[in-house]
Amino acid sequence: MFSIIAAIGKNWELGKGGKLVFRIKDDMKFFKDTTSGHKIVMGRRTWESLAGKLPNRTNIVLSTHDMDGPDEVVHDMQTFIENNKDTDEEIFVIGGGSVYMQFLPYASKIYLTEVDAEDLKADAFFPEFDKSKYDKTIIREGKENDLAFKISLYQLK
Repeated sequence: MFSIIAAIGKNWELGKGGKLVFRIKDDMKFFKDTTSGHKIVMGRRTWESLAGKLPNRTNIVLSTHDMDGPDEVVHDMQTFIENNKDTDEEIFVIGGGSVYMQFLPYASKIYLTEVDAEDLKADAFFPEFDKSKYDKTIIREGKENDLAFKISLYQLK
């Protein structure tokens, strides 16, 4: 099963200049706790934005080229989706925007940290989706550095 995890602003913004738009400690801890022990899938640019392999996770990168560092490099995303979409294992999609868009039709869960702020200079966005197709549960609410946020779980109905 595929799950998506992301933090977004009011305008669905994700990133700017290869970095996250919002860095909230509570969100980062939630991300770490939620994805630890699981496979995580990301695009090449997301991989390159990391300081290195995320520990306690199987790091899988989607790329047309071979590369050193990740646990696995996947060249054919559609085959990867077909081979993994019916597994009971929760596989987390962690970005970027185009990878989220391609996995969205296959994701049964979306963990979204929804930040009550915007960044007009953002250059990467989360794909909009029909929230009426999901049951929403608010996992946690908080405020950090004047940023109010809700960590929500959207599950397909």
